[in-house]
Amino acid sequence: MSETESKKPGYAEIASHFRKLIADGTLAPGDEMPSMRDVCEEFNVAITTANRAFRTLKEEGLTVVRPGRKTLVADQPRVAATASARLKRIARTGKPYAPNERSVDHTAQLRSMADPMLAQLLNVELHDEIVLRTRTFVRDGKRTVFAVSCIHMRAIIDVPELLSPEPFGQFWQEVYTARTGKVVTKSPERRGARLALDHELEALGVDVPAGTPVPVLVLVNTFSDEDGPIEVWEDVYAPGLWQVDTE
Repeated sequence: MSETESKKPGYAEIASHFRKLIADGTLAPGDEMPSMRDVCEEFNVAITTANRAFRTLKEEGLTVVRPGRKTLVADQPRVAATASARLKRIARTGKPYAPNERSVDHTAQLRSMADPMLAQLLNVELHDEIVLRTRTFVRDGKRTVFAVSCIHMRAIIDVPELLSPEPFGQFWQEVYTARTGKVVTKSPERRGARLALDHELEALGVDVPAGTPVPVLVLVNTFSDEDGPIEVWEDVYAPGLWQVDTE
């Protein structure tokens, strides 16, 4: 096998390439995807590889095939980005939101840490005081993710703005690093499922009778600097959504 052949991308890499373009808005809802022939030429792959990549995107709800027409980017895919994907998009584009996305209902307050799992991840005692920031992501008019940030109290020494509910103009950890010189790193994303709490259903606009069990997908990310954990994210996804990373 030649060096050129050994470097040919697989279907997963091609699918990842187009996921990024869709996530960044370079390919917007309703846009035509490149033809299979163009994909084969661009990536120097066989038609079977290109076809499998396109089939993957279709199965993920990112594209749709119209009879007699080319493959199109889906108008309103039932897909919400993972926290990791959001961070990667921000790093690539500098944009805090995906196309047609915004965040609402921002809150910031000092609260007692009441969740044992999140307390362990943040390395604080149960009921210790933390900074709690929440917001809800909305895309195409639909509430998609209720996001909770649990932040260690030591962070407000250098970033007191964390106590204001106003959104930061940039990722707050970048402000923290600029002021302290401490680099923040992220642990691998944890994924699971549980029943939604009442306030989470309210934030996501899910109208069900009180006490109705509603299973939701939950993603958790932990961020640390040289002194230990500094922030834990918990993202709760609206029922009926699924998530794909851009990698």
